[in-house]
Amino acid sequence: MPNAQIRIYTQTEQGEEWLRRYRGYLPIFACVLGFTETGLIPGISAAGRTPEDRKYTACADAEFLYYGPEHKPQYPLPPLAAGASPVLISRAVFESLKIPIHLFNAGLPQPPAVPVIDLGGAAAKCLSGGNAMEITTVHHLFEQGLLWGERLAANIQQGYLIVGECVVGGTTTALAILTGLGIEAAGKVNSSHPVCNHAQKWTLVQAGLEKQKEINFPSPIQNPKSKIQNSLDPLQLVAAVGDPMQVVVAGMAIAASRSCGVMLAGGTQMLAVYALMSAIAQAYALSWQPKAVVVGTTRWVAEDPTGATVDLALDLGKGSLTQSGGTPPLLATYLSFADSRYPQLRAYEQGFVKEGMGAGAACIAAHLSQDWQQHQLLAAIEAQLERLS
Repeated sequence: MPNAQIRIYTQTEQGEEWLRRYRGYLPIFACVLGFTETGLIPGISAAGRTPEDRKYTACADAEFLYYGPEHKPQYPLPPLAAGASPVLISRAVFESLKIPIHLFNAGLPQPPAVPVIDLGGAAAKCLSGGNAMEITTVHHLFEQGLLWGERLAANIQQGYLIVGECVVGGTTTALAILTGLGIEAAGKVNSSHPVCNHAQKWTLVQAGLEKQKEINFPSPIQNPKSKIQNSLDPLQLVAAVGDPMQVVVAGMAIAASRSCGVMLAGGTQMLAVYALMSAIAQAYALSWQPKAVVVGTTRWVAEDPTGATVDLALDLGKGSLTQSGGTPPLLATYLSFADSRYPQLRAYEQGFVKEGMGAGAACIAAHLSQDWQQHQLLAAIEAQLERLS
């Protein structure tokens, strides 16, 4: 085991091999920002106290990640019911280790006030309508993901690519994608709430998948190379009940996996992306390297008592549409805030927030490249909070 601060929950041998391969190397970080109107439903997310706050969460997090705490932001970090934005964790690591950051706008209601690569997407409508995005937008975003995955990987000699996200309401769209792909995910996903709002999420997902059938999509695949003719088209599923981040990250990771290591930074949302990658690769006969890909998160997600993250990761290898990728190694940082002097950070130990903006993967990168231990991580993160106040 390269570092006692990293735990592997699934595919232990494959996970250990991945960690050995990239020990001592720094990653580059790509963060894909997106939006779904699902995130505006009262009570759906704790990533912003009110629906109005949540419209700007991704912009605020991107600004803080890029500029840090001293910058006067156009979009200040939104107030949370409890806790502090996970971007404090990511910024602490990326600033200290000088890890390059690339920000992508996959579909936001307003442009962020930072240098971003605009992918020409659009924010998604609420998934409960079964018609979240135009299929042409989904195809365009997937192509952009493939293009940028290849470009980013071309700049990586021996390191790896971390791909993170910020989508408020994204664990609900993740549940919709997983369910649509035949994975029994109900009751297993995470959320930014201390106790996951499973019933609320499931009601929305059921409504969206029912509506999707009424409006006759997803349509069957008519791709001559497809191994599953007349089966579900995963890109149509994203158009029906997904969000713009998912398909971009799927494309990026498929392309990058062909030439370098990839860490999908997140919990439920990145397990859904991994399932989507498997289904897309299978449906469209695309080459990729599943063994190059791991999912990296925090122990607050991996060990969330109100979800079942490990079971969900194991289930990905059982789905008929997701078999090509099998079960990914699920890694987590063992970062703890139990001894923090800040109540906003101690709230993580009560189950608030848990993850986002690549926080868990950033800590894994610090453990892996610099052998950072708990006290070093905590000091760097608390210093960010101190500079912010």
